[in-house]
Order: sequence, then C-alpha cells, then structure tokens
Amino acid sequence: MSPLAGSTAVLAAAPSPLAEACGTVERDRRWLCEAVVNLTDSVSAGRVAHRASPIVTSLVIVLLAFVVNRLVRFAIRRTVRRLEYAPTRKRLETIRRRSGLGLLDTTESTPTVRSHQRAQTIGAGLKSFATIIIFTAAAVGVLGALGIELGPLLAGAGLIGVALGFGAQNLLRDLIAGTFMIFEDQFGVGDVIDTGVASGTVEHMSLRATRLRDVEGVVWHVPNGEIRRVGNKSQQWARAVLDIPVAYNTSIPAASDVIKATAVEMSRDEVYSTLILGEPEVWGVEDLGTRGIVIRLVVKTKPLEQWKIARELRARLKAAFDAAGIEMPIAAQAVWVGGGTSPGGPGSPDDEVTGTS
Repeated sequence: MSPLAGSTAVLAAAPSPLAEACGTVERDRRWLCEAVVNLTDSVSAGRVAHRASPIVTSLVIVLLAFVVNRLVRFAIRRTVRRLEYAPTRKRLETIRRRSGLGLLDTTESTPTVRSHQRAQTIGAGLKSFATIIIFTAAAVGVLGALGIELGPLLAGAGLIGVALGFGAQNLLRDLIAGTFMIFEDQFGVGDVIDTGVASGTVEHMSLRATRLRDVEGVVWHVPNGEIRRVGNKSQQWARAVLDIPVAYNTSIPAASDVIKATAVEMSRDEVYSTLILGEPEVWGVEDLGTRGIVIRLVVKTKPLEQWKIARELRARLKAAFDAAGIEMPIAAQAVWVGGGTSPGGPGSPDDEVTGTS
C-alpha cells in the first residue's frame, strides 16, 4: 500500500469536530452544540454546549411561553376594550339573538358599568384559560428537553387526571354555567335576583360563583352550577303591584276612581315622573276575602324603583281614602264562651260573649 493511500485512510477514519463534540448520529445532536461548533470549530466548546443544551433549551421555552402569554393577554385585553363600546356590543347582542343563546335584548346605546363588568369578567376567564394552556405546553416541552420520558409520565398523569376529573366536575360545571350567564347577560352586578337558593342584590360575579347580599345584609356565595333558574327583578323595567283592600260596603267604581286618580297624580309629580313608565292601571277586583274587597293597581317603573313607588303609593292612597271617606277593612273576631243549655236558652243573658276587633 502506498503512503498516500495510508494517509487517506487515516483522514477518513478521523472524526470531524462536529461528530466528536455532538455525536455521530445526526438526530441525536443538539442544536446548541451544532451552532457552537459551526461558529467556533472547537470540540471543547461544543462539548460544553452539548451538556448545557437542555438547560438553555428549557430557558428558551419558558421565555417563549412568557412572551406568547403576554401577547395573547394583550390581544384579549384589546378585544375586551372593544366589547365595552356600543357598536361592538350591538353586534354581540345580534349574535346572541340569532344563536338563541339570549332571548332578552339588553342592549344599551351607551357604555355602562354593567357592560364593562361583563367584558372584564369574560376577559379574565379567557386570560386564565390561555395562561393554563400555554404554560402546560411549555412544561411538556421543558420535560422533553431535559430528556425525561413523557410516555410513563403522561400515563400516570392520565390516571391522576381521571381521579381529579370526578372531583373537578362540579368546578367545570360552575365555569360553564358562569360563562353562559355572563354571555347571555342573565344578570349583572347591581341587579336584584332570585336564584332559588338565595335572593338579593348581586355584589360580585365570576365564572365560578355569584355573591349576593339579601335584605337583611346576609352575604350569600352561590356556585353558578347550583343556579337552576334566575329571576331578575331589575332588568329593563319593573312593575309595582299593589293589592289594596277596601271594606265590603265600599262602592267599587268609587274606590277604583280614587285609586286611579291618586296613582296618575303621583305619576305626574316631578319627583316621581322620571321613575314611572307609562300611565298606572287599575286591573279591578282581585279577591273577595275575609278582610274585604281587594282591588289591584299596577304601575310600570324603572328597574329597582318598584319598591320605592309602592311605598309612596300606599301612603298617598291612605290619605286619599281618608279624604274620600272610603273605609279600610278591619279584621274582627268573636268568641262565644258558654251557651248550650243555659237556663235562659241560647243567646240569653246567662251566656258570656266576648269580642275583639
């Protein structure tokens, strides 16, 4: 064999710096090692880069996840701001009506605290979901970069997930119910609602739970998944319903005229004219009870003003009845003690009769 052929064989057998530093199998080489060797042509630097590659890769994944999360949260924040303005909210209401998700039109012409709260709540939920998804994917990428086998880990996580799924199903139900409540605008902060479990003024609502304060000042925390029905007493408009009793010897037309005149006069009062929507209506006799004749009066009002209007109407009707000489019914009760076979017979002076009224 010639000397030239021998030197050629030696050169062919000598590994390249890239193979010596990063390995001979290309698919096992790490990107940082290849980049350092290509830049420096140094085997020592390549070996250092090879050892540090998992840590550097993990840091890059975490940094990338942080940047993506910030960008997504920024995009959600911009979208939420748009939802607070009337044109976008009108389009949102149109989508709700066409999709059948909300049958009650609650659109307003100008931005309000309520629309701001709805948009902020939806935005907070979207931000949370986006953060969970992004950093979960980043955690999987970091584990892969560190050389941890994901197969057994995912299998164990699957078993744990099944176990946690049974415990978290109520939480998931609350989140889904809260999402639809906010999107359909079933109620908002400041509304007076009846959830079946509790009733009162809504102080705070999130995707998971709603906080109410009842008339006695008790604070109720109701999970959204437990709310099967909602009665909103303060959406769009309200109605003050008064069942007014009068004595049986009262003329029904005369009493109805007094009730109607008093309610109409109040509706034209400058203090209450802005709170009453439309002309009050006397619906007629509602009941013939033991306490007298009950006449029903209804007044359409602004939301949350029905109780104030009803209290003022009762005071004015009492004064109007006194001026017109209309009697209010008085509950009476009579008790007979004795009777039976007294010497004087039934109804004789020997019987003792007591009465209260």
